[in-house]
Amino acid sequence: MKQEVTLRQSLTLVQVVALGLAWMTPMIYFSVFGIAYDASKGMITEAYSLSIVAIFFTAYSYSVMAKIFPGSGSSYTYVKKSMHPIPGFTVGWAIMLDYLFSPIIACLTFGIYLNAQFPAIPAYVWIIVLNVVLAVVNIAGIKFSASLSKLFVLFQIIFIALFCGYLIKGLSGVQEVVLPFSHMDAGLPTLLAGASLICFSFLGFDTVSTLSEETINAKKTIPRAIMLIILIASILYIATSVLIQVSYPNLTFNNMDSAGFELMKMVGGATLGAIFTTVLIFAIFTQGLTSVTSVSRLMYVLGRDSILPKKFFGSLHPKFRTPVNNIILVSIISLLALVISLDMAVKFVSFGALTSFAFVNISVIVECFIKRKQRSLKQTFQYLIFPLIGASFIIWLITLLDTQALLLGCVWLVFGVTYYLIRTRKTRESHVKANTNSIFPASAAIESELK
Repeated sequence: MKQEVTLRQSLTLVQVVALGLAWMTPMIYFSVFGIAYDASKGMITEAYSLSIVAIFFTAYSYSVMAKIFPGSGSSYTYVKKSMHPIPGFTVGWAIMLDYLFSPIIACLTFGIYLNAQFPAIPAYVWIIVLNVVLAVVNIAGIKFSASLSKLFVLFQIIFIALFCGYLIKGLSGVQEVVLPFSHMDAGLPTLLAGASLICFSFLGFDTVSTLSEETINAKKTIPRAIMLIILIASILYIATSVLIQVSYPNLTFNNMDSAGFELMKMVGGATLGAIFTTVLIFAIFTQGLTSVTSVSRLMYVLGRDSILPKKFFGSLHPKFRTPVNNIILVSIISLLALVISLDMAVKFVSFGALTSFAFVNISVIVECFIKRKQRSLKQTFQYLIFPLIGASFIIWLITLLDTQALLLGCVWLVFGVTYYLIRTRKTRESHVKANTNSIFPASAAIESELK
């Protein structure tokens, strides 16, 4: 008898946190700094603080559902089991949009940065090289990916600490210290606008829920990892923001897209700028690595459930015990980085992630508050009020997406649901017939005789 190949359960809490932080990429703080600073009118600490409070409720909902359903399907599994297979698939299809385009963004930015450093080598060469490397490392196994991610995340944290050290050193020359929250002249609408944009710096904490079947004691480890990822990122972002605001209360930039690099040269000169570029390249690599890991696992679960063709998507390599078919397919799709714009890819990622976040919050209410009737005063806060706050904020963020992003996202969902209904038509018809036969057994017997 052929032994079934399963995912290797080997990840520890530290490794799961490292993979989540690698996907989130702490260095993204500097990538979006100029846009966030401009949107919040300089109230960067206040905007980050508000976004942390808002994103906490969604992270909490993920941790709740990870305890109840410790499977690798993430939001797809949570919504499917708590609500219904159709909204479950819809959410899985939406989050696949996020996960599929994340490696594309990594490859695209990797090519852009390295081409800027080495103009003689075209960007497409770097994109193809990164694609191949990401595929090979992912095929080799999750433990190897986790070890690399842990190392490169450590590089990012060390760099942020170094940057903060430069700022602290420079504080001796500051004549008047203006503390965050002391002046709120720009008003709440401006603060909310900045916070809505900054929330994208936290995307990625949810990806660790796709690793449940490869994690030791997943029911405890995954929820802890989710909250630890949010906590670590919050400390890094807030500490950096406070020091920047205190050191440079009035910043101006020539180009908001490259404000992070301008800030580096302002704080530490060309040396810090060169280190920044190097660490950012490592950060992009690890983000691409964990993106491929996440989407290949989601495809595997959809294949195992026969939503996608099981023979291709639901198989694992007997030696590496990784979904090799899915990894190779994702690598081929990631070659879209050769032709797609960064703006378009970011729109797909944003729509997919936010749709998934909204449904996970709702699934907590359905599963815990409605179905399990967990309605004590404490449980009402945990399973109704908290997820309602999370869902409301996420839905508001979705409304802030531009028309093109919403249109493209809706087209993707309509295509996915149509595919699902066609693929599961026979199964649904057989279920209806089985239920009818159980209610009218005599009629079923007569119908059988007539045939």
